[in-house]
Amino acid sequence: MNILPPNRLLLFYNRFWDADPAANPPSECTGNWEITSDPSRFEQASAVVFHIPSMPTWSTVKKLSHQKWVAWSSESDVYYAHLRDSKFMARFDLTMTYWLNSDVPVLYVDPTVSEQLRKPPIAKTTDAVAALFASNARERSGWSGYISELMSYIRVDSYGKWRPNRVLANDSGRETKLDTIARYKFTLAFENSLSKDYVSEKIFDPLIAGSVPVYKGAPNIVDFVPADHCFINVDDFRGPRELADYLRMLDDDPVKYEAYLTWKTQPFRRSFVDLVETQRMDYRCRLCRRLEGMRW
Repeated sequence: MNILPPNRLLLFYNRFWDADPAANPPSECTGNWEITSDPSRFEQASAVVFHIPSMPTWSTVKKLSHQKWVAWSSESDVYYAHLRDSKFMARFDLTMTYWLNSDVPVLYVDPTVSEQLRKPPIAKTTDAVAALFASNARERSGWSGYISELMSYIRVDSYGKWRPNRVLANDSGRETKLDTIARYKFTLAFENSLSKDYVSEKIFDPLIAGSVPVYKGAPNIVDFVPADHCFINVDDFRGPRELADYLRMLDDDPVKYEAYLTWKTQPFRRSFVDLVETQRMDYRCRLCRRLEGMRW
């Protein structure tokens, strides 16, 4: 039998970068939990969430006997090796990460993505074969070297901070990016690190915009996409030259290219629909419900 503590205080001990995760919690699904981000209330907290990537030190916190601890991260374990350290992770009772087998999965899948993906493609009006939005110089997937060679074989319009050759006239954020890549047949979608389940917006943005993603990233990427034949997997090619040849072939063959967009008018995979459904409820609500189901 679960006996919940009389004081149900959920503490987000450190911030999610610059955002306050305790701000405006959805009251309709948090039950009797009070959510705070005030670390001075640590001793009162029944559950404490630590955002691993922005936690400055662990020497100042000690777990109290009445507490459940939660490890939170949407960042790759390639960058934050603590996540792969079993001894370090043993101090936590729950995980809230991008891993599909996490206690509370927090994915880069927007709950409205199913509706967004139905947006029909527009005409491709650019001379370049592909678009690229990349800025992270700290990448650990090897994409900078790969794309450098690829750009010697085909024209790529680069809009990010990495080797830019195009500039957005009016940049209003994500919508500008989506409107821009919608005009390209292909968008290079390379993750900054290669890790199972680590699938970011890099593949979802071109899928939404109606540009075929050329993807390099999670080895199990097929577990995250809405349909067959909706993206090009870089791992299917022996190198940049072979990939460039394939993209040029599709660029010259409208029928074969359009085959990569037919999924937009077809039913989504059941597994994808189920995946999106797991993200429908706010992550804080899902965490509270998971805590309520634990043995205290």
